Formats: sequence, structure tokens, C-alpha cells
Amino acid sequence: MTPFGRRLREMRAARGVTLSQMAQAIGVSAAYLSALEHGKRGQPTWLMLQRIMAYFNVIWDEAEALRALADMSDPRVVVDTSGLSPEATELANLLAREIATLPPEAVAELLGRLKILGRPG
Repeated sequence: MTPFGRRLREMRAARGVTLSQMAQAIGVSAAYLSALEHGKRGQPTWLMLQRIMAYFNVIWDEAEALRALADMSDPRVVVDTSGLSPEATELANLLAREIATLPPEAVAELLGRLKILGRPG
């Protein structure tokens, strides 16, 4: 499941909306919406994101947060390390190979550290 998929499921649950109801309302199949929630489909298009935001009447900060989640929810990431250090290439390859075996605590720790590094200082 992607961060966007988790948030989408939370929004549906909070409003008591089924997958089928939402899918019909925004003009997609329930299978597509389920795949989007479970990370089996890539990031939603801008048009799809607009439909989802309109469906839930999401505006302003919540809309920006949802867009940011969608941006960080590509389940098939490609990391280009050309021009970077050998250590950066090694890190990318190790992470790609080992991510499925990392315990949740290790994922949370690494994510937290990377988020701190990415904050404007």
C-alpha cells in the first residue's frame, strides 16, 4: 500500500463510503480504485487526483497534503545514481534489494532520518 492509498482508504472509511460507491461516483472501476489503494497501480494522474479531491470536497491545505502524498506514492521507483558517488550507488542498490526484508522499525527509522535531511534548514 502506498501513502496515498492508505490516506484514500482512511478518507473513504471516515465517510462510510464503499469502494464501489466511490468508483461509480468518480467514473472508474472498483478494481482500479482498489489497485490504486493497494499500490498495484502507479500514482494517480492529476485529473484523477482532481476527481478524488472533488468527491471528498478537499480544499486548501488538505488538498496540498493529498497531492504531496500522491507525489510520494509511486510503487515502482527508479533511482538514477549516475554522476553520484560509488557509495550512493551502493546504497540505492542495497535498499532496492533489501527493502522487502527490513522490519517496520528500521523502515520508520530510515524514513525519519531522510525526512530530517530533506527539510529546509
